[in-house]
Amino acid sequence: MKTLLKPFRAAIFDLDGTLLDSLGVWAEIDCLFLKKRGIPVPPDYQHAVKVMNFTEAAEYTAMRFSLKESPADLVAEWMEMIRSAYAHDVALTPFAAEYLSKLRAEGVKIAAATSGDPTLFLPALARHGVKELFSAFVTTAEVGKGKRHPDVYLEAARRLQTPPSECAVFEDVLAAIKTARAAGFYTVAVREESSLHEEAELRAESDAFIDSYRELL
Repeated sequence: MKTLLKPFRAAIFDLDGTLLDSLGVWAEIDCLFLKKRGIPVPPDYQHAVKVMNFTEAAEYTAMRFSLKESPADLVAEWMEMIRSAYAHDVALTPFAAEYLSKLRAEGVKIAAATSGDPTLFLPALARHGVKELFSAFVTTAEVGKGKRHPDVYLEAARRLQTPPSECAVFEDVLAAIKTARAAGFYTVAVREESSLHEEAELRAESDAFIDSYRELL
């Protein structure tokens, strides 16, 4: 079924779970990381950290599980565990490459707004041949706030020289959709397995909802 979106001049994409099929990799890392410390993964843990940047997630993890390591130590350990997967294994979500190419062919400017680390996502995007389709990459670490705040989206719009009202934000997490929409962006919620429990809210809170980028081709 074809889904029609409101016209927009710029598109801002989340990466993990929205363009990169990486959340399964992170789930495995979380499991291994906590198992090494004798801690089972709580059902709400992965969902809680999805809207945080690395530092926020590390601080949250250290506090929640009373770990002796510093947040910086946790970030370093996570990076060591995950780097190879992004460089060699992480795939794009289905039809993402085709949709990005379609947008660029139509003259739509593209940016990423992500909580990820450039040393992880840039090699993955380059391996799939889509890195050059982006005009800007903005991380929550750069702006100093996670996605419960609009800063990362506003900075992406600024770099694309496009007002929020003419930008579409593609996200897979409810909190991020709410943030972007409240900041004046047109929001498109992308179906992702780990967010199925909040699909009804995602549909209600976003301007549009898609099961797959195939609907937009």
